This record gives sequence, structure tokens and C-alpha cells, in this order.
Amino acid sequence: MNVSTLRRTLVPFLLCTAVVVSPVAPAQDNSAPAHRIVIEGDHLALDGQPLQIISGELHYERIPREYWRDRLKKARAMGLNTISTYVFWNVHEPKPGAYDFTGSLDVAAFVRTAQEEGLYVILRPGPYACAEWDLGGLPAWLLADPNIVLRSSDEKFLAPAEQRLGTELAPLQITHGGPIVAVQVENEYGSFGSDHDYMKRILAALRNAGLGEVLLYTADGGDELPAGTLPDIHAVVNFGPGEAKAEFAKLQKFRPGRPMMSGEYWDGWFDHWGEKHQTTNASQQAQELDWILSQGYSINLYMFHGGTNFGFMNGANWQKVYEPDVTSYDYDSPVSESGALTKKYFAFREVIAKHSPGVMIPDSPAPLPVIDVPEFELAESAPLLSNLPTPIRVERPRGMETFGQSYGYILYRTKIKEFLTGELTIHDLRSYARIFVNGKLAGTLDRRKKQDRLRIEAKADFTLDILVEGTGRINFTTELRNERQGINGSVTLAGKELSDWQVFLLPMDDLSKLRFSKASSDTSQGPAFYRGQFDLHDTGDTFLDTRGWGKGAVWINGHALGRFWNLGPQQTLYIPAPWLRKGANEVVVLAQDKPKALLLRGLRAPILDELGAK
Repeated sequence: MNVSTLRRTLVPFLLCTAVVVSPVAPAQDNSAPAHRIVIEGDHLALDGQPLQIISGELHYERIPREYWRDRLKKARAMGLNTISTYVFWNVHEPKPGAYDFTGSLDVAAFVRTAQEEGLYVILRPGPYACAEWDLGGLPAWLLADPNIVLRSSDEKFLAPAEQRLGTELAPLQITHGGPIVAVQVENEYGSFGSDHDYMKRILAALRNAGLGEVLLYTADGGDELPAGTLPDIHAVVNFGPGEAKAEFAKLQKFRPGRPMMSGEYWDGWFDHWGEKHQTTNASQQAQELDWILSQGYSINLYMFHGGTNFGFMNGANWQKVYEPDVTSYDYDSPVSESGALTKKYFAFREVIAKHSPGVMIPDSPAPLPVIDVPEFELAESAPLLSNLPTPIRVERPRGMETFGQSYGYILYRTKIKEFLTGELTIHDLRSYARIFVNGKLAGTLDRRKKQDRLRIEAKADFTLDILVEGTGRINFTTELRNERQGINGSVTLAGKELSDWQVFLLPMDDLSKLRFSKASSDTSQGPAFYRGQFDLHDTGDTFLDTRGWGKGAVWINGHALGRFWNLGPQQTLYIPAPWLRKGANEVVVLAQDKPKALLLRGLRAPILDELGAK
């Protein structure tokens, strides 16, 4: 991800290349025959027949499991014969040695569903993904070790990186009758470094996991190919609109006479808080797609369907300033965040059909139901500062990862007996802090603005609280190696270092112990949880309108929807219908300030392009 500024911010893509469009993969059954995919000169071959991969990216972790089949059917109906997906290590191993492959994380079930829908699969297991996902998919608990060097030959990184993913997915390679035709080795490493010994270790780990029976490949920008590739491993190139001819020329020069493929063709873009919503030119991209397919080259559209950064999983960019990503990963892709088909979808479908003679492209599934939710009240509240867990005492503040916490918020508290007034400075703050003196807001510090200090006016004998939100770790560039959230350095007031801290861990993964009471006009002005409910006769997708609520996070029936921030451009949160139920539905909102009104509603369409106050 580093051929240009554009390339630096996006995510790697896909796989291998070929010459003619293949028939779709057969639906899986217990007697499915083994197949063989190889490189034959300038094209890929599946069981001896030329294969042109026409793929689209979607990430099962960003989609409710109940909607996997809907999205995959839409992929086939656009004419794709393959889908590509990342495996985000952090969600599958949330604690060291504790694995989760259940529910919406059952990647083997997702892969089998893709095969049932007639799609091949490109697997991108990392261990690093990028993808605008927190820390690029690396587990935050790695950062508990202050000396670890991520994405390097450091054994402290490599040992845990050798995951057990092969147990889940090795049997689903096409050599065993499954749909997996290719596996990516690491991800756009040429934009990060040039340690080929490290890349060889990652390659060996994949083979040891049993994932080396299909096409192995690396993906990089054209200028980064020498740094990110391995001699005997297939190489593909990633690029954005308007770059196809130049980037393919670089790949052809680097690997002459080999199959040509775009591992990621960036057909959209992602959004940062406080910045304009990104859209791209569908007509121009359709023309470029037409050219790519006419050359017999393979392609992976990044993204086919973006989905959502549910919970606290959004990542952040680094362009000399910190740029956290929004909750929506709509990406201006052919299929919207909620599964709606866009003009781009039909433009691409027409082009793909033109280059798929003899291939029957099915009709698109019926649109999913969408509903309004009439305005409802959140009549109960629970002030955050009155619902704190048991604290941990430390002499100096340190990052949340050192306490075994990966995501959410963390509160640092100290009591100051003497008279101190002056500049409060927080060294190495990550990433957004609200400072309270005796429970009253004294100010905020925002890493986006490189803020780390403010003036405190207080009398002697006061309590200082610093509430820090980890607003998403950087997921690209070597900056990610230092992404410990919270306070990672000293805190000084009027030049004097403060010590003897109480630390309250607030991962926000269990709200059951909150003590709610009736909210009223004199409810605390500070951060608080608000709870309410609405009733439904029928369920459907909807979009929660968070305008007027400032900054915070939302849960619906126990599901973490994600963050909101009045900065925009995103002003709604997507609620998928499977997370709703007929009858009563409970909503809990964490708001960092008291909202303008204790009211919410659900809209039939998202608001992704409305900037608010800076």
C-alpha cells in the first residue's frame, strides 16, 4: 500500500490471474473431487483449463452471519466467480491461546457457503491484514510486551503469529474438493519493509499449517514489488482507478510472461471522522474493468461489499497526522453497507457479462426489507463515573494493553492534595481524552489535532480524572508498532509529575452491571449510559439517527453497533434486521456529553455524508 498516498491508505487485495472465465465452482458435497490449480505460462489453469479470476472482496467479520448468503448471492449475480476475504487474527484469538471460530467468526462455514453459491475463495490469512481494521487485524494483546516488534522476525511476534487457522481451513482447499484456490502470503509487505527472511517465515508458517496446496501469492503496489515478493511465489499488483495500464506494465516487467492480476482494484474508498465522505466514478471504473478483462487479466474488486466496523474495530490512518476511520465501511462499493445494489453494481455486471460468454449469470436476490423506527425515548441513565469497576493502583499511567484490555475506554484517576494550577500535559496520549476536575469537565484532548495539554484551574485537594477512548489503532505503516492505547507516558501539572494513580478498565464488553435510574433534566452532564426501548411489529434493516448525541457508542439487544461522532460525515449507525426482534428492542447509548434530547429514531436510509461541528 505505498505506490502513492492513495495506495498507502488502502488495503491489499487479491490473488492470481488467468485467461478465460471459468465455469463456477460446483456446490460442495461429501464426494467433491479434488482439483488442481497451477500457473501455465502466462495464465492460471484449473484442472488444465484456463482460469480468469473475476473476484470481489468482502469480509465475513463485517457482515452478520445471517446475511452471508445474501451477499454471496449478490456476488454471483454480478458475474463474479470468486470472492476474497481477510481473516482478522484479533477477533479469532481475542486472548492469547483462546480461539473463537463460532457464530459470525465461523470462517469455515463462510467458505462452505461461498462454495454452495458457486464461488471460488481467495483466502487472505495475514497474519497482518490492514483493511482499515484496528491494528490491521493484529491482536492488541501483542502490545502488552513493550519490546515486541510487530511485522518483523522478532520471535515474540512470529511465535504467536503461527495460528491454528489451518485446522479450520486446510480441508477446504480446492485440492480437497473445497473452494479455496489461492492463499495470500502476508499483505502488501513491500509498503512496510523489505525483510525477505521475515516473509519466508510467514510462508513457512502457512505451509506448516497445511495451507500451501493451492496458489500462494503476494500482493503489492507496482513500485513495491521488489521489496514485498518472494522469488518462487506468484506476484499480483494492487492499484486504484486510472492506474491499470501503468501498474500492469510494472508487473509485466517484474515478472515477464507470467499471469497478470490486480490483487486489489480500489473501486471505492473509506472515510475518516471529520472529513468528506468518499465517492468514486463508477463509469470510469467500468471502462477500466472492461479493459482489464479484455486483456485476459484477472481482478479482485476491493471492495465488492464493505460492511461495517462493528463495535470498536475501526482502524486509523497515519499521514503525519492521526486519522481514525468511521464505523461504516460502505466504501462506495457495488453493494452498499446494508446490502443494497448500487449503480456501480449494475455497471460492473454489464461489463462482466460481456466478458463471460456461455456463463449464466443469475438474477439478483430481492431487496432486503427496510423499516423506519419512530422516535422513542431513552428514559433511563447510568452516569459512567458512578458505575466504575474496582480500580488498579499504579505509580505511573500506562497503556490499556498492559492491563489485559484491548478495546474501549480507560479511566485514570489521581487525588491532588496540594494547590496546583497550570498546564496539564499528557505524554503519549492515545487517542481521545476528556479531563474532569472533581467530576466536572475541564476540557478535551484530541490526538487528531496533536493535542496533549490544557490549562487546569483548581483549588487544593481535588480529584483529577482522565477518561481515554481508544478511537482505533493505526492499521498501516510502521506507526502501528507503537499503538498502545491510553496514556503511555508521564502526566504533569504545572511542571510536576503526578503519581499514585487509580486505573479503571472500561472495555465495554459487559453492560449487565450498570445501575440505571430514571433520567431527568438534571441528569449528569458528564459521560453516561442511556437506556430505552422500541417495539416492532416487523423487522427490517434500519439506520439509527445519532445526530444530537455528540460522541459515543451504541448497543442494540446486546450487539455492539459501533461508534458515533457528531463530526460526521457518518451520522447514522446501521442496524441489521437479524439483530432486531418483533416486540421490545433494547438500546443502550454511551454518550460522552448529555445529549440535546433523550430521543432516537431509525431511518430508512443512511446519512454518510453530513459533516458536523469540528
